[in-house]
Amino acid sequence: MDNTSIVYILFLVFCGAALLATLALTIRQSLIIAYIGLGIVIGPWGLNLISDVNLIQNIANVGIIFLLFLLGLNLHPQELIRLAGKTTIITGFSSLALLGLGYGYSLAFGYTHTEALIVGSALMFSSTIIGLKLIPTTVLHHQHTGEVIISILLLQDIIAIFLLLLLEGSASSDFGWYAMSKPLLAFPLLVLACYLLERYLLSNLIRRFDRIQEYIFLLAVGWCLGVAEVAEQIGLSYEIGAFIAGVSIARSPIALFISENLKPLRDFFLIIFFVALGANFNLGVLPAIWLEALGLTLIAIAVKPALYRLLMRLNQEGPGQSTEIAMRLGQMSEFSLLIAVMATELAIVRAEVSYLIQIATLASFVFSSYYVVARYPTPIAISDKLRRD
Repeated sequence: MDNTSIVYILFLVFCGAALLATLALTIRQSLIIAYIGLGIVIGPWGLNLISDVNLIQNIANVGIIFLLFLLGLNLHPQELIRLAGKTTIITGFSSLALLGLGYGYSLAFGYTHTEALIVGSALMFSSTIIGLKLIPTTVLHHQHTGEVIISILLLQDIIAIFLLLLLEGSASSDFGWYAMSKPLLAFPLLVLACYLLERYLLSNLIRRFDRIQEYIFLLAVGWCLGVAEVAEQIGLSYEIGAFIAGVSIARSPIALFISENLKPLRDFFLIIFFVALGANFNLGVLPAIWLEALGLTLIAIAVKPALYRLLMRLNQEGPGQSTEIAMRLGQMSEFSLLIAVMATELAIVRAEVSYLIQIATLASFVFSSYYVVARYPTPIAISDKLRRD
């Protein structure tokens, strides 16, 4: 059987996900754990039913784009600017503290200074996917919680993009200040272009054809993917472009309709994303680095939330809300995986360091998602009492 066929891959992903999701719900476990577990089973390091993980990873990335677009739709520009200013100090201080913590931890295990910096950098970021997938958007209390999380994650994403550029440029002889400053210049230009296009073109099209639901759906998807592609071409990322696209039309009366209609499309691709994440997990390296990975995971799921909770309390957030926001950010990030892979490909770190980051990231995903789903309101909560969308 051709294990590179799209139909075959989708068959494995969704039939397998349905089976494991049934089992997970029966024993009251998180659906995300079921998806990751399925990826481990069918991936190259399991039964090898899917040998080309990159193929499903590329498909899955579309889900991240739609996720950021939909979250942007629920956040008005004025509120985003206010929150970004409020959380800049939190993001900056936490990033530096976690960088130093990861650096010192890695040196204690005998890694080089460069490798320790890479591990510390990977520890800086929390998962956009976990954080935003599990936050309700239609409950008043969680609108503020979601806004704070979104603003922190957005600032982290910008830092991560610069870090990835720095890593990529370290292997290039013509890398300089222009390449580093390009995204900084591109971001406000893209925001301005989206604002003008939305005001003078998109809003007019929506008003004129808002009764034709199929057209509104096509227009929304085209706007999302179009801005995402432009963002990628000018040195930002698909995710940031999609988020800007969503925020730019958040004021439109049709925003709620778009949000509701794109949720099934988002979930379709996000299931593939978590399966691809599990498929990349190499069980064979665990015996060699399990102790280092365990310690790094504990820092991500215990020390990081404690740090965020302290910073939130200093920022005048209530104790309950501070704890919830901190726990929702208590994991490593998909950017951690990108940093690990890129650093290895550029021969900056050994493969062992890359696997350390990947294992700790995946383990933190599993624990964090399980804890949040069991304790706080989420769209995929195990308990009916906690299920909110």
